[in-house]
This record gives sequence, C-alpha cells and structure tokens, in this order.
Amino acid sequence: MAYAGGTSYPAPPNYPPAANPIAVVNPQFCTPYPVDLVVVKKLMTLKEGSFAVTNVNGDVMFKIKGSVFSIHDRRVLLDAADNPIISFQQKILTAHRRWNAYRGDSSGSKDLLFSVKKSSPLQFKTQLDVFLAANTKQDVFNFKIKGSWFERSCTIYAADGTTIIAQSMNLIDENAMHKKHSAQSILLGKDTFGVTVYPHVDYAFIVALVVILYEINKDRSGSD
Repeated sequence: MAYAGGTSYPAPPNYPPAANPIAVVNPQFCTPYPVDLVVVKKLMTLKEGSFAVTNVNGDVMFKIKGSVFSIHDRRVLLDAADNPIISFQQKILTAHRRWNAYRGDSSGSKDLLFSVKKSSPLQFKTQLDVFLAANTKQDVFNFKIKGSWFERSCTIYAADGTTIIAQSMNLIDENAMHKKHSAQSILLGKDTFGVTVYPHVDYAFIVALVVILYEINKDRSGSD
C-alpha cells in the first residue's frame, strides 16, 4: 500500500540504487521517486504533545503522539488511520541522549528496529549516530544525522557518511511546497520542518529520525 504522492524526476547519482532500497520499517514506505514531507509540531496539551506529517498537498500521512508525563518521553508514530507504525522512547540516564525505536506499539527488545544517540556528549553542532537492531556492537553507525530542527537544517547520511538519503527542504520554495499550504502553517502558528526523502528510502524511518532530532535538540544543554 502506497502512502506518498509526488512528482517523479531524474535522480542524481548519489541516490540509493533501486536494487538496494533502505527499508528499515517496511518496504511499503519506499517509493521510486523523492518524497517531500512536512513535519508540523502541534501545541502541547495536558494529555499529549504531538506532530502531524503531511505531503506537499497538505494530506496527513502520519501522526506522532506521546505523553508529556512519560518517564521515557515515549512517542508513537501512527499512520493516517491511527495504526501504530513505530514507537520510540528515550533511554534515561545516558550521556548521549539515546532513543530506541520499536516496531508498532511495542517496547520489547525483540521488536527493536534501531537506536539513535548523540555522536559525542558535548557538541556545538548536533550530530547523531543511528544503529540498526542487528548492529549489536554499535562500533560503526548505520546512518548519520547532522543538523538542527530549530535551524531548519538536517542531512541524513547512509553508512559511508557521505551518501545523502534525506535532507531538509526550504518550505518557502514554491517548487517544494504549495504556497497555500505554507501560508496555512504560518497563520496557524505551527512549527514546521520540511524534509525530502530520496528514492528507495523508507520515509516512515526518516520521519521518526526527524522527530527524534527535534526531541534531542529540545533537551539540549551545555552538558547533555
């Protein structure tokens, strides 16, 4: 079942080849063309803080919900029909701000998909390492994230640290985002972040990484 809609255009040489899709969550979230998504931070309520993820037409693709009172800052990524896709939570008392992500609504080790942590405890520029569940030694990352939600800048790299698989996009660019949708977001006072997911890359996985980047940036201090 396909969730994304978009315009197909020639892919640059550093796009992952079709024979090797990056399907961390599910191959159904991989498309043969780039997918532009907008992650919208909604206002916190007493019960939950949440995000919505839309395509360039403003159609809701995912929702992210989580309790503000959760000890582990647990979040759940849901599809548009409220089916749980990924759950992720912060591991407390770690110097690197580690987050673990699980399949569906699980939090069991057998359903672990990947984990994310800061590359080093002290950073001037945020860099995160992503480890797949099978990478138990975690001496070498599987993906690297560089950037900041608040600076609207983010680049996600494959295991070689140079091949880009997703990057932030400028929401003001009318070629990337319809003006009507941008105007609505601004008028509603929503905190938005645009990301282009490259072809054959699991966009549910990328959305989870962007939200984790937000959470780590939000909690950032000089010593964390």
